[in-house]
Amino acid sequence: MTELQIRKMSQEELGLALSWAALEGWNPGLHDAKTYYLADPHGFLLAELEGEPIGCISAIKYSADFAFIGFYLVKPEYRGQGYGMQLWQAALSYLSGCNIGLDGVAAQQENYQKSGFELAYANVRFQGGVSLENSNKLDKLKGALVPLKTLPLSSLMAYEKAFFPADRTAFMQAWVEQEDANALAYVDEGKVQGYGVIRQCQSGYKIAPLFADSQEIARSLITALTANLAKGSEFFLDVPACHQEAMLFAKEFAMVPVFETARMYTQTKPELPLNRIYGVTSFEIG
Repeated sequence: MTELQIRKMSQEELGLALSWAALEGWNPGLHDAKTYYLADPHGFLLAELEGEPIGCISAIKYSADFAFIGFYLVKPEYRGQGYGMQLWQAALSYLSGCNIGLDGVAAQQENYQKSGFELAYANVRFQGGVSLENSNKLDKLKGALVPLKTLPLSSLMAYEKAFFPADRTAFMQAWVEQEDANALAYVDEGKVQGYGVIRQCQSGYKIAPLFADSQEIARSLITALTANLAKGSEFFLDVPACHQEAMLFAKEFAMVPVFETARMYTQTKPELPLNRIYGVTSFEIG
């Protein structure tokens, strides 16, 4: 077997990995390369054979204690030859000592368990279309929906910290300000009580994340975020299956499940407010 070279990707090369992800049906956002790269510029690994890129993996080290693996793929013609395992081992080596999370396809759960990952819960991707019924779901709340970019970053991060087990300020600042996207917060008496981001993807739009203190706030956010989309536009929402209210909420918008992932961790499952997570940020980087 030809010796595999594994090295850190540049931001431009991350664009190549995203194109591979699109071919796999993962439907990345139009500007994910720029925003994802800020999560950890050292955490995107590229595998090469004689100078040809053949595979990739993301190993995002958010802190000394928490990390996330994603973007794990090898080009089809190079699969089954051990190259993927070398990538996997390189990622685990870089993240040594961290509690590592991932969203894996259900069929690979057993393989991930062999590397020490344990199932926490499933995430379900829902797909829906913008309709007149969507626009009629705006709740009459005493607070206000405001563009996130008009709020101090500190206000966003003060709310955000409950929903993620490590600081990701640089990523979040870019995420809410990215092109071809809209980011809204629900604010009442000066406090953020929910926020959501919708971005254009290769196909349709994804609302990610969608965090809210109540179903009414989540409903208002999703309605406002899709308000300017053309009727019939597709949008997606990734929901923790253990949050039954959110699962019913997705169906309320006539969304249907299209696939699911297994959220797994190598150590203790982080204590997250899953009852306030209506949409996760990313299957690729957490």
